[in-house]
Amino acid sequence: MSETPVRLPLIGDKAPAFKAETTQGPLNFPEDFKGKWVVFFSHPADFTPVCTTEFMTFAKMQPEFEKLNCKLLGLSIDSGYSHIAWLRTIKEKIEYKGMKGVEVNFPVIADLTMEVAKAFGMLQPGASNTQAVRAVFMIDPNAIVRAILYYPLSNGRNMQEIKRLLIAMQHSDQHKIATPANWELGDDVIVPPPGSCGSAKQRVEKPDPDARCLDWFLTLKKCPHK
Repeated sequence: MSETPVRLPLIGDKAPAFKAETTQGPLNFPEDFKGKWVVFFSHPADFTPVCTTEFMTFAKMQPEFEKLNCKLLGLSIDSGYSHIAWLRTIKEKIEYKGMKGVEVNFPVIADLTMEVAKAFGMLQPGASNTQAVRAVFMIDPNAIVRAILYYPLSNGRNMQEIKRLLIAMQHSDQHKIATPANWELGDDVIVPPPGSCGSAKQRVEKPDPDARCLDWFLTLKKCPHK
């Protein structure tokens, strides 16, 4: 008998709620993260090389995410004991890119039943039947999925890009702007395009002196700061 299909969360959807055991104790999502952004990411298995480099990098960048009001949350389809043994090995034995003695303090979910991985679409048969692909769900303080990134099992994620995207989304929310390609904090931002012919004409004929109007639909202004 085939399993009932699960509708995967998409951008703009409420993130699925769940309870789980983690390396930092019991977790109730999203209740335990009220008012916080969350970077929720999965990895295929413990004691795998790519995952090890990712976890070390995330752990070293954790204070940077904390400053952005963002919590890190990991998952793999392994037991809590396996997680603990792997994280101890990382701290005691692994050195990578000058990182040594790295302690992973963010929670890592033990998902042996695969319930959480299935709810978030982290299992894809084309990649593996029993391993979670490298998925990243960026979830806002209202528990809404705001961005989804998928990576193949063989290639590590770019944590700086995840942080860049988090900053961009926070600026868009706060200042009602958009960000252009390759945007970095401090670069010009995009003013939302006008919604009527009259507004478009006014934008071109009487441009805002504090903005740079390339055309009616593309206007830039200085980056607002918090």
